[in-house]
Amino acid sequence: MTEAPEPRKTLDPDQVAFWLARHPDFFVGREGLLQQLKVPHPHTEGAVSLLERLVLDLRSRAEMAESHLDHLLGTARHSEAQYRKLRDTLLALLEAPDRDALAQALATQMSERFATPAVALWCAPELSNDEAAPPQPPRQVLGHHAGARLAALLDGRTSRCAKLGLSDWKTLLPHVPVPTRPGSCAVTRLVAGESPGYLLLASTDPDQYRASMDTQFTEYLGDVVARLLLRLAPHA
Repeated sequence: MTEAPEPRKTLDPDQVAFWLARHPDFFVGREGLLQQLKVPHPHTEGAVSLLERLVLDLRSRAEMAESHLDHLLGTARHSEAQYRKLRDTLLALLEAPDRDALAQALATQMSERFATPAVALWCAPELSNDEAAPPQPPRQVLGHHAGARLAALLDGRTSRCAKLGLSDWKTLLPHVPVPTRPGSCAVTRLVAGESPGYLLLASTDPDQYRASMDTQFTEYLGDVVARLLLRLAPHA
């Protein structure tokens, strides 16, 4: 009676990979074996030599690295451009001789450098009591109704981006024509001494200020404006 052949034993792929990783010199002196190995082509049907596959993988990695580098360079260029625009904006604000000029400079800089067509600087009445003339737009005196709407937009936060409905646009930007459709805004609370206020940046584009956007820029700008409002108090 003929004995049945023993079942063919196969190596576990993971064990082979582990062993080769532990013995990186296995192919030293076996270069011919490397040339005989065939592996699947990464993009088409069929097989290529191991060396060809390595070349393809290296080329793919090089392309990915180049793409990543291009992205980093693009981000760096964008950050530098934003820094220069912010720097020029702050310098213009520092040159303002009074509070109305400060608000006007802010509106001009935001429009020309950051494509923000509408700005409102809402100041507590205490910041206007020492002035001979009433504030001029875009500076406004904060009242109960406007304060309530601005607080509602912030929703308990220090700064926030949100949609801006036509009713709120009419209330919070009384010096700017009401658009034909809702827009978007970035609003931040100003802390000028004990007198609160608000800085509102608005756009007719409903997607310019999205709720998911970071508000660090708006907060920083608001901190600078709040301090300048106090510094520009009229001299006795």
